[in-house]
Amino acid sequence: MKQEAYLLLGTNLGNRQALLDLAVHSLAEEAGEISAISSIYESMAWGKHDQPDYLNQVVKLTTPLTPLQLLKIINEIERKLGRERHQKWGPRLIDIDILLYGNRVVDHPQLQIPHPHLPNRRFALVPLQEIAPGVIHPAHQKTITELLACTPDPLGVRRFRTGK
Repeated sequence: MKQEAYLLLGTNLGNRQALLDLAVHSLAEEAGEISAISSIYESMAWGKHDQPDYLNQVVKLTTPLTPLQLLKIINEIERKLGRERHQKWGPRLIDIDILLYGNRVVDHPQLQIPHPHLPNRRFALVPLQEIAPGVIHPAHQKTITELLACTPDPLGVRRFRTGK
């Protein structure tokens, strides 16, 4: 059975816009059908500030994969695009997080859905709210718009002017 998932793409190294495009293309080829893509947003790094600004984008994916199968494909796409894991919240070529997977709550050692930090990260909520304002967070029982309105995250998020 196919399920809708919302994924957050992020990058702050290399050709950031091209890496987001490659990630979207790879997800469409390997994980399912992409039916919505947010604008690209730029923000300062969250958690570890001494690094370049991030570009972030959210995609809506309809996938036949289970959450753990999807995570495996995502990790493989990240690896192919050059992702190396050196430090928590450190700079990266690409990062793909599963924010939501239908109305499922998953608590697995490798994966937590909804993403546990989603309500506290403006850089994830802003692009998610653009394409899914009325989607309800299954743990908090609030819409994405409501979560964005009450997030404690003070970091500014601005729409990125693409080079296209």
